[in-house]
Order: sequence, then structure tokens, then C-alpha cells
Amino acid sequence: MRILYHLPLSPYSRKVRLALGEKRLPFELKMERVWERRPDYLALNPAGTVPMLVEETGLAIPDSWVICEYLEEAYPDTPLLGRTLAERVEVRRLVVWFDEKFGSEVTRNLLNEKVMKRISGRGNPDGGALRAGYANIRFHLSYIDWLAETRQWMAGNMLSLADFAAAAHLSCLDFIDDIAWDTAPAAKDWYARIKSRPCFRSLLQDRVSGMTPPAHYADLDF
Repeated sequence: MRILYHLPLSPYSRKVRLALGEKRLPFELKMERVWERRPDYLALNPAGTVPMLVEETGLAIPDSWVICEYLEEAYPDTPLLGRTLAERVEVRRLVVWFDEKFGSEVTRNLLNEKVMKRISGRGNPDGGALRAGYANIRFHLSYIDWLAETRQWMAGNMLSLADFAAAAHLSCLDFIDDIAWDTAPAAKDWYARIKSRPCFRSLLQDRVSGMTPPAHYADLDF
């Protein structure tokens, strides 16, 4: 069985979980507390980050982007990067947007401060970071709402890795009830469609000790 080392509220791990599920590739989840710096894990992935996928052959593949590119090449029957060159450019552009721009401006300032610091014992949230995160999320949610209103899916007419990258970040923030869905009705409808897909079910079952998600988190009808 292939193994995916992950953290439950890592959006990068969640993106890979969604890709594996959509491609119907069975896998076993193993939580890796990266702050513990386990020697056995560092021997497989010197960067010490999650996610990391280990295939049945023993091939170890680190980094969410590398994993997703590998899955697209190794298991192309369910394409997630688009079919035409233009589609693939747009999918990749949006994956980078969510994983880098959204990740640095929103996820790092909210999720990392409110959750990751606590579970890794790195102290209390930084007020300045939280304020920046809350200011930035309004802009990003408005952009996601525009994409959802003008397109069938984030990158165009087909479900793609761009949808999973966006949904991975949003689902983590939704777990801590930090998304004002009522201000972005098109984004809310798009997210409800994503949340209803079979590949999303395991994400909705994730729990973190000492934290309770809002009631709508696992509600497929919002």
C-alpha cells in the first residue's frame, strides 16, 4: 500500500489527498509531526516537510507539487492538469496562486498562528499576523467568488488541481471557522460542489485534539 505522510490541517497534504482520491488510488495515511524531526523520516525526506508520498516500490516523493506532477505522469487516466496547453497553464497558475500567494498571505497568518503554533508548542498567535490574515482573506475570497461566478470550475470547464488547491486551503480555514461564506455566494456554491465529491469525505472527518469545527464544516448542504 502506498503511504502518504501528512498533517490533518496541512492544505498541501489535503491537496494531495484530494488528487489521490479523485484518481481512485488507494493509500494509507500516516500523521507526521514534522517538528519532532524524526531521523527515519528525515532519511526519506531531508526537508522534513509534509506531504510525502511513498509508493509500494519504495519510491519516496516529497513536496505537494512534485507529488501531483508525479501522479499526473504515472496515473494519467483521470487528468487534473487540463488537456490543452492553455488549460494546463491556467491550472498551474492557479495552483501557484493558492499554494504560494494565498498560502503566504492568508493560510500562514491564520492557520499557522492559530493552530500550528499551538500543536507544535511554539507559543501564542501573533496579533499582527492575524490582522494581516483577516485583511488579506477578504481580497482572496472576492477573487475566488469571481472565478466561481464566471467559470464552471476554478480554471475553466473541467475539474482540476486548481480546484483541489483552493479547496484544500479553504477547508483548513473553514475548520477554524475563519471564512465568511455569506459574503461570497458563488464561492460557497462552488465549495459545496467540491465538498460533496467522494474524495473529500476523509477530509471532513479530520479532527484536531482540543478543537471543534463549526457545524457546517462537515455538512454537505452547508
